[in-house]
Amino acid sequence: MKAFHFWFVAGAFHLGGAFCLRHTRCHQEVIALDALSIHQLAMTRPDLNLFRALDALLATQSVTEAAARLGLSVSAMSRCLSRLRSITGDPLFVRAGARLVPTPRAMSLARRVPGILADIESVLARDDDTFDPATLDRTFQLRANEGFIYRFAAPLIAAMQSDAPLARLHLAPKPTKDATALRDGVADLEIGVLGDFAPEVRTRKLFEDDFIAAVRPGHPLLASPVTPARFAAALHVVSSRRGLAVGPVDAALAELGLTRQVVGIVPGFPDAMEVASRSDLVAQVPRSVLRRNLVGLPLPVPVPGIAVSAMWHPRFETDPEQRWFRKVVIATILRIQAGSD
Repeated sequence: MKAFHFWFVAGAFHLGGAFCLRHTRCHQEVIALDALSIHQLAMTRPDLNLFRALDALLATQSVTEAAARLGLSVSAMSRCLSRLRSITGDPLFVRAGARLVPTPRAMSLARRVPGILADIESVLARDDDTFDPATLDRTFQLRANEGFIYRFAAPLIAAMQSDAPLARLHLAPKPTKDATALRDGVADLEIGVLGDFAPEVRTRKLFEDDFIAAVRPGHPLLASPVTPARFAAALHVVSSRRGLAVGPVDAALAELGLTRQVVGIVPGFPDAMEVASRSDLVAQVPRSVLRRNLVGLPLPVPVPGIAVSAMWHPRFETDPEQRWFRKVVIATILRIQAGSD
């Protein structure tokens, strides 16, 4: 009886061990299946952050530029593109020389992604029901160059006053391309030409600008077509915060064996136009800031244009007051530019 009992107990222990082993293996298989399902789910149901990555890729058609726009590393953006390709089953972008070009599927998505992003941000944003511009009592700082301030200050202040009579606009000079003021919250918005000083900064392109020659009415240059030689022979005043007397126009003239004579250097475009309006000096300024009392002439040599953008820090992306301020500024600038075309 004791022997049988020992055998029964031993057998029961053996069977119990087998059961425990099978149970453990089954549990491990379930865990493995769950992990696989989660991985497959992640590959078939896109992370909402991928919409931002896709939007940046569609806008820049460059992994490097898209990464800089979102503040990611190039390798991280490459992984986003790989996941997007897996999810959509389409290459989305293919190499064409030094850039990527979108496939038809990507071009189709380009028409929908911005709207999807806007809807997502609207759903997740802080409730703005309590925000009333009429009660907004604060000062917003906008940094820009002197030419922009000269042209846009009055209409911007008027546009803000119509919605927020208690708000104030501080238009401050922008001496350098430095994101410190945006990062520290000293400046709420900047207007200017993009640089590589802060890849995390949010941007909105406002308009493209080109450089022209500005002269007073009756200037000798107006007597006949402006050739490179006649342009170079005139006396010039240049605008430079750093005190430089040469620029892209000089490089273009040099290719023709010509050199212009710069006799005055001033800090900003308004200063250069003031000098030009009172003398026979020629000023080179962006077309968008040309004063009405001056005549604008196309430059006789090719000079690269510029893209003017609004810039703000992502820490204020969803703040209702900041969103209202950006909307007013951007809408006003676009309206004025559309009226000037």
